[in-house]
Amino acid sequence: MPYQPAPNLLSWASEIDEDTITQAARTARLPFVAGHVALMPDAHVGIGATVGSVIPTENAIIPSAVGVDIGCGMVATETTLTASDLPDTLDALMPIVERRIPAGVGKGHDDPSIDRALADLGMPYTDLTPKQVKKAGEQFGTLGSGNHFVEVCLDERDRVWTVLHSGSRGIGNQLATMHITGAKKLMKRQGVGLEDPDLAYLVQNTPEFTAYIEDMLWAQRYAMASRARMDKVLVDALFKVVGKGRRVRTINCHHNFTQRETHYGKSLWITRKGAIKADKGDEGVIPGSMGTRSYIVRGRGNPESYNSCSHGAGRRMSRARAKRELSAASLAEAMKGRTWNADRAAALVDEHPEAYKPIDRVMADQKDLVEIQHTLRQIFNYKG
Repeated sequence: MPYQPAPNLLSWASEIDEDTITQAARTARLPFVAGHVALMPDAHVGIGATVGSVIPTENAIIPSAVGVDIGCGMVATETTLTASDLPDTLDALMPIVERRIPAGVGKGHDDPSIDRALADLGMPYTDLTPKQVKKAGEQFGTLGSGNHFVEVCLDERDRVWTVLHSGSRGIGNQLATMHITGAKKLMKRQGVGLEDPDLAYLVQNTPEFTAYIEDMLWAQRYAMASRARMDKVLVDALFKVVGKGRRVRTINCHHNFTQRETHYGKSLWITRKGAIKADKGDEGVIPGSMGTRSYIVRGRGNPESYNSCSHGAGRRMSRARAKRELSAASLAEAMKGRTWNADRAAALVDEHPEAYKPIDRVMADQKDLVEIQHTLRQIFNYKG
């Protein structure tokens, strides 16, 4: 159940630090925030706005509250395969995934079939340079880095699922950064004082607002279509290794986005930064950290959270701290029994499960937000 850690804040997090509450309180004090800011169980400090926060605004939007990875989210596919259909090891899957789903900072590929997919998306409101268009094509259908991943999992019935986390790649980052910078300059020109410059905002019915919304919607479409493409590649690769299989259903959802919704009788912009929409009946994917469980959920439509829930486990350590305090050896121990990028253990220490909040606690904290449909355990993990 939620509690109030500060004025105009409701929190579902049983584990949360004061810096996170202080940051969220700054957002909640903005004059156009139309109601309380909701902190999800995975809430932690972000840039400008808190990761794991849901922000209701009237006639204005904060670009940094959506963030630089516009449309980042999850896609999961349930298959007809069961554990008994799988080979003793999924080692044969790793090189196929590495080749077909490039991962890492700036990584891309040269696939002429991408041109058709991008043509279907159209172009953003802001004119792209030829270099940006080329890069957007090369990075479409690629994973990225950080906490983005590909997994194969088994649920409580031993049914096989694929799970993938990715966003709008470099082009989403560039568009978001341009609008965040533009909003800051606008605040300065207008003499608007803010507690945090990263909370710079755009007012509805202005050219800057319109440009941001159109670019954001395009980046969301790009991210969702890119995930869908990678999901198809991943599932096809899995079926090739196993020798059979069919798709049952796919869930593809954003967790960095904003959209118009009606809450408490008002038409508002609801910005979910590291949170997914969990209206009554909405299906969602909530991943844990490496080596832990993930969840397929159905929303309960809790009005206090603006029909939202967490997007994952949420960091409890910064990447720098995780690299200082955690080890490749302990990560290898946590990943024992799974196929993963073991040869890159040292580079993946910042994704160690101990750098994140326990996913079981996060799920317990949001029992009034979502109903668990399936609990997934990883057997294959690939990170950028």
